[in-house]
Amino acid sequence: MMVLITYDVNTETAAGRKRLRQVAKQCVNFGQRVQNSVFECQVDAAKMREIEERLLKIINPELDSLRFYNLGNGYKTKIKHVGAKLSFDVSEPLII
Repeated sequence: MMVLITYDVNTETAAGRKRLRQVAKQCVNFGQRVQNSVFECQVDAAKMREIEERLLKIINPELDSLRFYNLGNGYKTKIKHVGAKLSFDVSEPLII
């Protein structure tokens, strides 16, 4: 399933900036960045729980927020992109 993860981490303090880097690093491990704080992740239910657990351990829920949008398996009809920075299809093989 395709899951869109968005986050807003308070970066007013050094600790907040560290949380921001940690959240981004965890999201990179599971998906591709499509906007500054937005990641598309092609995962199964077990991986989704793992991502959530990791991110919940990092954020400060009184200052930061996470949003998970489950787009399911028919996600291709639910995403429309306009403008620069085209992303690649995470479900297709990546040739480097």
